[in-house]
Amino acid sequence: MTSRATLQSVRAPTLLCIVALAAFVLARPAHAGAQAEEYLAPSVVAGLAAAVADQPVPQDYARRADVKPWIDDMSRRLAARVPNEAERIDLLATVHYEATRAALDPELVLAVIHHESGFHKYAVSSADARGYMQVMPFWTRLIGSASQNLFHLRVNLRYGCTILRHYLGLEGGDVPRALARYNGSLGRAEYPNAVMAALMRYRTVAVPPSYTASAVPAQQPAFTLTTVGAAPAR
Repeated sequence: MTSRATLQSVRAPTLLCIVALAAFVLARPAHAGAQAEEYLAPSVVAGLAAAVADQPVPQDYARRADVKPWIDDMSRRLAARVPNEAERIDLLATVHYEATRAALDPELVLAVIHHESGFHKYAVSSADARGYMQVMPFWTRLIGSASQNLFHLRVNLRYGCTILRHYLGLEGGDVPRALARYNGSLGRAEYPNAVMAALMRYRTVAVPPSYTASAVPAQQPAFTLTTVGAAPAR
């Protein structure tokens, strides 16, 4: 018969393995690249800081006539990935609100989340990018407050959308190049192509499959954003 001491010696390493595995699963390494902190002109910092200023999602936003059909459609598509309905609706309402506020296509933002974090709120990359849109912590110091929690849904999406909009402006509306900047892999096609592939899961209007980074000539926008109120591509 095995002694109690022997059983405990067997169980202890097993328990440690289980705890380590659980921590690994919860952390969910994500796909953020090597985005590096860069110098921003004071005027740019001021503009980005104003863009990330807190403007909570209106309480009735998900029920608005011009938003609810989109949320209902996307909710069905995301049901397997985000099983809790209340959490799913809150996520989608925030995505739509923050994307529209930043003059971005909400479906493009969903595609970024899909590829960056797989819709895992607490995802952390090897470079320490955090949350749904894998925002690097240095951004809170640059344009916000270091005390802001990038695992908070609205904070993460507000920063992610603002940063992506900033890069889209720098690239004159070229979505693949803006995506590559967002990921820290400018000059490489893998990340933009992966996000564009994810976009097909959420697209409500047709986008030609040739809109990939390798197929877009330099300085030519991939496609024009269609969100109401979006700034036109330059």
